Amino acid sequence: MCPYSTGEVVVNAMIISVASGKGGTGKTTVAVNLALALGGNVQFLDCDVEEPNAHLFLKPVIHETQDATIPVPCIDETACTYCGICKTVCAYNAIAVIPGQHEKKGSVLLFPHLCHGCGACAYICPQNAIREIDKKIGSIEIGDKDTIQFVSGNLSIGEIMSPSLIRQVKQYINPSRTVIIDAPPGTSCPVIAAVQGSDFCVLVTEPTPFGLNDLILAVEVICKLKIPFGVVINRSDIGNSDVATYCEKENIPILMTIPFEIEIAHLYAKGIPLVEGLPHYRDIFIHMFDAIKNIPRMVQ
Repeated sequence: MCPYSTGEVVVNAMIISVASGKGGTGKTTVAVNLALALGGNVQFLDCDVEEPNAHLFLKPVIHETQDATIPVPCIDETACTYCGICKTVCAYNAIAVIPGQHEKKGSVLLFPHLCHGCGACAYICPQNAIREIDKKIGSIEIGDKDTIQFVSGNLSIGEIMSPSLIRQVKQYINPSRTVIIDAPPGTSCPVIAAVQGSDFCVLVTEPTPFGLNDLILAVEVICKLKIPFGVVINRSDIGNSDVATYCEKENIPILMTIPFEIEIAHLYAKGIPLVEGLPHYRDIFIHMFDAIKNIPRMVQ
């Protein structure tokens, strides 16, 4: 059971994911400062599991670490007839079967890094020669920052199954709290795993050609998932006005603009959150949250 579970059925407060079409836009900055501005009844999930760094700014006290695993096949070759059905059913080519020839015994090759843990091979094996064992793919850290509950996933070096780890991190969602999810950058499977099920998605971008291009891609993904969303423009006074023009044309709400200021850069370099180094930003983030609460009712 989730350590934050109360054992009661509670209506979910709100799940807000913070994503970006590209890395380096300030996604984690927005997620961390929104959580700190709200404080109180908030839970923060760092689902950017390939490079989690929210802890550098939140500085939580970690009180529990758990292994994250996926089930992978283990072959009992004393029972295996090398029929190849497991190879056929594996959509990810994680199993190779070499049938026996000329009275020589066959062989089965496993590629655990390709395995998605679906269990199809063990389910379909006619000889019951396949069982599943747990393979560690990373770890989950659980802690607190004052009143903020903190959960973070950390994918092990060399592992590729970040969506599975993200889903395991999300199992710790506390339905009685406002949940802030720091999603991975981009528009691929890990992003979808992180933002799926959110009540709202904040897309962080920058006013550059690359920023606009990747924002458009991110908007297409979020629209497919039918999640209400808005945009935060970071470093808003560099580049050009194309991002703002695009948002206006597509009727996308701009929730906040953050200027390109050396004082903000200094705070970031020191690991000091914006709302702590420049306290007036606390009200700005709270105002953004108030706007977010109303947007879902306006989006079809």
